[in-house]
Parts: sequence; structure tokens; C-alpha cells
Amino acid sequence: MAQQNLFIGSLAYATTDDTLKAFFEQIGEVESARVITDRDSGRSKGFGFVEFKTESDNQKAVDQLDGKELDGRAISVGLARPKEDRPRRDFGGSNDRGGNSDRGGSFRQRSW
Repeated sequence: MAQQNLFIGSLAYATTDDTLKAFFEQIGEVESARVITDRDSGRSKGFGFVEFKTESDNQKAVDQLDGKELDGRAISVGLARPKEDRPRRDFGGSNDRGGNSDRGGSFRQRSW
């Protein structure tokens, strides 16, 4: 069975993977700590995930750190939901919704 991650919400934009890891190490040994960033800008999305080496530290972290302040913001700590299998989104010019599939997606074509 896969190790359960913690979902950490309401993170300050200044919070990094290292500061997140250091904050959660007061509970136990952290396997990984990751702040999720925007692919294009590289800026934090305001949430992240923490995984402890020992599964029992998850509930301790939820009980002790939920609502505590990190980098000037009260964070929310909870068990992460498993990643669901989602179908890939198709942004191409398919004819699924009755559109004209030879127009190259949703961009308007110039006629000159």
C-alpha cells in the first residue's frame, strides 16, 4: 500500500520545500516535502504535500500543526485524498461539440 501524504493548504507564497520540511520535522522524520508551483510562472500555488517516514506521524501532524502559523499564515493540515485517475483533457479541435474540426481549436482563423 502506498504511503499516505498530508495535504498542506494556505501556504504563504514565500514558503519553500525546505521551510515546509523543517516545519514538519518537529513531529517526526520527513520523507519528502513539496510546495506545488505553477508550471509557467514558477510561483507557489499556495499548497503542498508532506510525507513522513513513519505513517503514525500523519495524525500527530494533523492534530498538532493544523491552524498553526508558518511564514506568517495559518496553514491547514489534513490527510491527502488519493490522486484519482482522470481522463486526459483534449484541447485540440475535435468535433465532439459540433465545432468545425478543421479550424485548429478555439482560435479564430484570419481570412486574409
